[in-house]
Amino acid sequence: MAMQTEDHAAPAAPGHEAGATGAHEGAAPAGEHAEGGLPQFDFSQWPGQILWFLIVFFAILIFVRVFVSPKVGGTIEAREGKITGDIAEARRLKDEADAQAQAAAAEAAQARAAAQKVGAEARAKAQAEIAARLAEEEAKLAATGAEAEARIAKAREAAMTNVAGIAADTAKAIVEKLTGKTATAAELAAAAKG
Repeated sequence: MAMQTEDHAAPAAPGHEAGATGAHEGAAPAGEHAEGGLPQFDFSQWPGQILWFLIVFFAILIFVRVFVSPKVGGTIEAREGKITGDIAEARRLKDEADAQAQAAAAEAAQARAAAQKVGAEARAKAQAEIAARLAEEEAKLAATGAEAEARIAKAREAAMTNVAGIAADTAKAIVEKLTGKTATAAELAAAAKG
């Protein structure tokens, strides 16, 4: 198979067909475009533009008032209601917390007073016990001291009676040694008194 080289051209774009004399036959030359200007500034087209502007404006206004505004307003009201409810709940909780704090402070004050009372009672009881023991010990010491004084007095009396005998014996021994004679009991008694 040999390749055939036929001249097949791609279909031409509209307005560019073969045989067309120019691409833009009905178009005005470049200088004419500048003459007409923008259609927005053409006063003859203003009534139609104003009419369509008003139609679109009122259609958008009605759409916003009917559909958008109630939803936004409802959302705003719901948010305000939620915020108001949250603030009220916070105030309620704060009031409860304040009441509980006051109750706790009152309980702490009562507990402190009770502890001070118990401490004072314990202190008074301990002081009373100490005073009782001290009195008991002082009584024991007084009794022991009295007994000791009685024993000392007895021992002194016994010693004094012995001293008189010892003095008499000593005086008898001294007289015998010095004089070489034995002293009589009457002489010894007179010397001891004297």
